[in-house]
Amino acid sequence: MRNLTFVDVCSGAGGLALGLEQAGFEPRLLLDDDDLAVTTLRTNRPHWNVLRTDLLEFDPAEHPVSHDVDLLAAGLPRVRSSATTRRVDTGIEERLLEATVYLVHAIRPRAVLIENVPELAHSDLHRGFRDFVHAELDHLGYEFSWFVVKAVDFGVPQSRRHGVLVAVGREWSAAFRQPAGPTREPMTVGAALGSSMAARGWPDAARWAAQADRPAPTLVGGSKNRGGADLGPTRAKQKWATMGVNAHTVGDTVPGPDFVWDPALGRDNMVKLTVEQAALLQGFPATWQVSGRKTARYRQVGHATPPPVGKALGQAVAEALESDSAIFAAG
Repeated sequence: MRNLTFVDVCSGAGGLALGLEQAGFEPRLLLDDDDLAVTTLRTNRPHWNVLRTDLLEFDPAEHPVSHDVDLLAAGLPRVRSSATTRRVDTGIEERLLEATVYLVHAIRPRAVLIENVPELAHSDLHRGFRDFVHAELDHLGYEFSWFVVKAVDFGVPQSRRHGVLVAVGREWSAAFRQPAGPTREPMTVGAALGSSMAARGWPDAARWAAQADRPAPTLVGGSKNRGGADLGPTRAKQKWATMGVNAHTVGDTVPGPDFVWDPALGRDNMVKLTVEQAALLQGFPATWQVSGRKTARYRQVGHATPPPVGKALGQAVAEALESDSAIFAAG
């Protein structure tokens, strides 16, 4: 049986691509317009074909390797999740969504996977995009599944939800099933990071891990227009504080043997998570290297699709494309 192939756009730190690789897919082309993200991808997977380019300027005719693939995947920059979101709205996120859909016309993959905010799958705010997808792709022979998955259901120690579009060619669409997470207790922050917190001999690591007894709030990468890295909005910071974590910044290293952990004394006596620990909370392997300085590295991690989510989605698509109906269609 041949390896399934994919093109990944707006690849970032490689979370979605890594998950698809773990699901048995082979990348033909990955692209991103950020120098550091491209360096991250090339550092971890020197054999991947990574192109530094803006999706809005990408011409697939100049890259025929992108044609005739099984899957077009896109973990795109997040669109607004509500009409009251406070940010400068340039519309770039929506244009990237549309560009991905237009790209389907050019490369004609057997399936399309778009991952974004959960509201993309059901909110009236994004009904126009869902209608646009149907208008553009229905006549090309795709059937659509819009749904939401929870990262915690796939072993990610984080309360993160993802809105997903999977469009599959009609000859395979009946075989597609949304991925369902295993029935097990959620991974907690303490279980995920306890060993790393003890790496420099901090004696309170186990006590801290026992208090960090739940999944993390959703990590937020933030914007390049903001200041330094932190772990999210006010409500998320408050949740982190209940686990004895100072979420107003990202640390340079894990606590040493002399660190006094006493959250009652304020932020200075709370632990700070490192970029490497944030990557573990996203489900990246400890060996995954993220390029750049601390804030830029954290943003890459925070914006990434957790690889275990990418793997689960990839497996669901692969099962449909490799089903009996796919074999019949190929024959």
